[in-house]
Amino acid sequence: MIKAVRGFKDILPGETEKWVYLENLARKFFLNYGFREIRLPILEKTELFARSIGEATDIVEKEMYTFLDRSKESLTLRPEATAGICRAVIENGLYAQAKVLKLFTIGPMFRHERPQKGRLRQFHQLNAEVFGSQAPGTDAEIITLAFDILEAGGAKNLRLEINSLGCPACRPAFRQALRDFLAKLKDKLCEDCRRRAERNPLRALDCKKESCQALYAEAPLIEEFWCEACREHFSRVLGDLETLEVPYVKNPRLVRGLDYYVRTTFEIKAPDLGAQDTVAAGGRYDGLLKALGGPDLPGVGFAIGMERFLLVADLKEGLAARIDLFVAALGDVARQKMLPLVHRLRKLGLAVDLDHEGRSLKAQLKQANRLGARYTLIVGENELREKKALLRDMESGSQEEISLEALEEALLKRLGS
Repeated sequence: MIKAVRGFKDILPGETEKWVYLENLARKFFLNYGFREIRLPILEKTELFARSIGEATDIVEKEMYTFLDRSKESLTLRPEATAGICRAVIENGLYAQAKVLKLFTIGPMFRHERPQKGRLRQFHQLNAEVFGSQAPGTDAEIITLAFDILEAGGAKNLRLEINSLGCPACRPAFRQALRDFLAKLKDKLCEDCRRRAERNPLRALDCKKESCQALYAEAPLIEEFWCEACREHFSRVLGDLETLEVPYVKNPRLVRGLDYYVRTTFEIKAPDLGAQDTVAAGGRYDGLLKALGGPDLPGVGFAIGMERFLLVADLKEGLAARIDLFVAALGDVARQKMLPLVHRLRKLGLAVDLDHEGRSLKAQLKQANRLGARYTLIVGENELREKKALLRDMESGSQEEISLEALEEALLKRLGS
């Protein structure tokens, strides 16, 4: 037997309904906030991620699914969506469509990590991106959007952690101070942090090992190096969050694992998930479009991890697909007689199923129950001879006779309600 690849998971009936429910919920909020959907290729040129995410990141160095195609071109299964959206915006000139461009996408991403609860090698994200606005209010609005989606899905006890990573004017001084600090600890750091210390010192602060985190307690803080513009921007973001009554916690050591982030960076955590508790994350990336060959437009966005969202969502019962009517046709003559009716009802938007196997009435009623049918229509030789059918309410078990001549009208009257 051939099994699925490790870290790649089937999403089966019974689960897919939950996915569709949350995806549709998110789409509603995206549209309410003025976002438009974009659908991206799963494969991109490797260069796109090396230039945007940063070559000295774990994603590019360790986690990407990269291969040479038959033309010897290096291609990569997308590990995140922002870079691909930026590429699409530039390539298709979408930035000319509106002064402020709002886009969202939903789909799978791929990273070769150790599979854990809520973190697979093929995982799924809800992504929202805004281009063309430097306003602090845009940062607050997009954070609020992420909060709205998660809370509407039933997530509770959410914790928003927020920081500012500064800008190209003030961050270099912080990077150097951090590099000097890490150099003094070189012999005590883990292998990854020793490598990051010189090439990407901010990433060292994101190390998950407790031994390294204990050493970083005395590390310099980015807020000590903010320029006045960054300080003002961050203050206004927090002010808008307070106005919108979105609770937050300032985390001066919060960094992001991707090179393109500047200023606002945030994570929304669900403590009930344990160690892997980040459900949504994002921030501002003002220089990314320009770095990829596009116009010098600011950007800000976030991603919600669907697998983790599902773990914290409080989904109501009854999301499994139900059908309106099951037709229990007893005998082939009855089945043939009911075929046109079933087809018409389906075209009118009703969920209808019909047994083609010629099974017993008892077996067909069991099938109707498994499908969650509201009603079952029973038609056999006797019913055809008497020009009537039996309509059973599957919840109450009551039955009534309906004339075959008025059958469609009667069914529409009941099923329409």
